[in-house]
Amino acid sequence: MMNFFKHAVVLLLVATAAAMAAPKQRITIKGSDTMVILVQRWTEKYTGKATAEFQVTGGGSGTGIAALINGTTDICASSRPMKPAEISQLKEKTGYAGMEIRVARDGLSVYTHASNKVKQLTIDQLSKIFTGKITNWKDVGGADAKIILYSRENNSGTYEFFKEHVLNKQDFASSAQHMAGTAALINAISKDKNGIGYGGAAYAKNVKALAVAEREGAPYVTPNKKTILSGEYPISRFLYFYLSQRPDGEIKKFVDWVLSPSGQKVVSDVGYYPLKK
Repeated sequence: MMNFFKHAVVLLLVATAAAMAAPKQRITIKGSDTMVILVQRWTEKYTGKATAEFQVTGGGSGTGIAALINGTTDICASSRPMKPAEISQLKEKTGYAGMEIRVARDGLSVYTHASNKVKQLTIDQLSKIFTGKITNWKDVGGADAKIILYSRENNSGTYEFFKEHVLNKQDFASSAQHMAGTAALINAISKDKNGIGYGGAAYAKNVKALAVAEREGAPYVTPNKKTILSGEYPISRFLYFYLSQRPDGEIKKFVDWVLSPSGQKVVSDVGYYPLKK
């Protein structure tokens, strides 16, 4: 009997040592700066870290999609849908058009300095402001002061989304200052009493998020969980994972967890909005 227990202990120790020696699978996630905080929190809270480790970097949705096409990232985090041309490039490289996975919802807030007396704007007014047709706050009910524009860089999914859905694909005014990330943009506006910019709703700290109306005469809607999930807030969007092939192994386990109630709770904790109400 003693020999049996010794043998069992040896087998257990061997199995434990083998498990400890087994290398973790590295999963790279690259893309949206808007999503970096969320993706990092997912990887911190993920329950399968015994067998997987993560490398998370930003750079913008366009950068992440380019990395996916070039085969240098496992998962692209994107705050905009892939374009048809990008899907074609991916298919040409891999033979597969890729997989789109919605992982969260977001409202794209418009921010001003906390002291700005303007509280609401229509989509049309925003378009005219960011294309340079309206340049003074007094023209939209504010002080007699020049409007200072802050934007994201053109490789950002947030930039692409705002340009398409708010500017109706018009170019931004040449005076717009392009910031590397939403956190940098928010920091700049928090110090500039005449500044205005846009970014993910989760970043609204020390600035004011404006109520937005889809058109003149429509209700002004403030971005919050209720209005974004219902679609009532007019600048709402999904956030995505893109993969160059159907997920399996550790990547599938991670993606499944992100979509699970535990993963979606992280979405709410960070300040974004889960896929289901």
